[in-house]
Amino acid sequence: MLALVLDDSEMNNLLMVAALQPLAECWPRDFTLPMEALAFAKENAADIGIVITDYEMPGMNGIEFIQAVRCIPSLANVPAVMVTAFDQRGLRREALEAGATDFLGKPVDPFEIRARVTNLLALSNALRVQQEHAVQLVRDVAAAVALVEEREREIISTLMRAAENRDTETGDHIARVSAYTGMIAQALGFTSDECRLLSLSAAMHDVGKIALPDAILLKPGPLTPEERLLMEQHAERGKRILGGSASPVMQLAAEIAASHHERWDGNGYPYGLKGIAMPLSGRIVAVADVFDALTTERPYKQAWLPERAHAHLVANAGTHFDPTVVNAFLSRWSQVQASLLLPKHSSPECAAA
Repeated sequence: MLALVLDDSEMNNLLMVAALQPLAECWPRDFTLPMEALAFAKENAADIGIVITDYEMPGMNGIEFIQAVRCIPSLANVPAVMVTAFDQRGLRREALEAGATDFLGKPVDPFEIRARVTNLLALSNALRVQQEHAVQLVRDVAAAVALVEEREREIISTLMRAAENRDTETGDHIARVSAYTGMIAQALGFTSDECRLLSLSAAMHDVGKIALPDAILLKPGPLTPEERLLMEQHAERGKRILGGSASPVMQLAAEIAASHHERWDGNGYPYGLKGIAMPLSGRIVAVADVFDALTTERPYKQAWLPERAHAHLVANAGTHFDPTVVNAFLSRWSQVQASLLLPKHSSPECAAA
């Protein structure tokens, strides 16, 4: 490790370097000008194991130098030794407050220098090992999180393919609702991670429909009251399919599956939740889901023009929909219009997140 030695007296530097040279794996570099020493410290921070500085120097004293060294991220915790006279108690207190680790008295004793520096270099090395371990731990955690996220995407993709095998339009609907959900979440001030989580979870809002018979799912006309009751069961079925997982994505997806057909006025299903009793995730997906259903062709209806669907959301804010969520969605109207041409089988990610 490098030992940075700073003293405006060349003779003092020679004595310090001579005392340090016998130490194994310690390479002293001495300076007489604080600014030159500081520039060297910035360029070689990763290799510096200890800083030894005198107090009285022109332009920048030892305390100011230690403070400047502490501003270099890699040297924030490196041992810093101040060389002072033993009777300078006030100065020592000030140096400690500035970040000094230890002191050497004048005149310096070569044996004491080697003993103290040996111990401080061992401390410095231990700190570096600890920091490297912490950095590696962060990398390992990030890799583990990425692996979990990839597995979640695979699960979602599998469920989407299962839905598409029943109905090609379902897969396109999933992608668009996921995109609209991300836009709303972004407009509401969600973080990028929250947007991603909500968008991925929203992709599974209709997974319960895979349990519906084709006669209902693909019926070209209006459903009978009995068929409507069976159709409405997909919300709770979706919750049962997705529930019980420890994954945050699956937990949120189960919540959305169960609540995206609830209404702001309490007249929705399956539980008749009203107002804020309805989870925010369900309120968001309710707007995204209905808007896409209105603006796309279905076996039982023609696609509405976007402007007509826009008016429908405005007219039903406060009854069917949470008004705050509607306003958030419409605040991204230009982005919504561009997404009406969303390519088929797009990846369900948060828009612009």
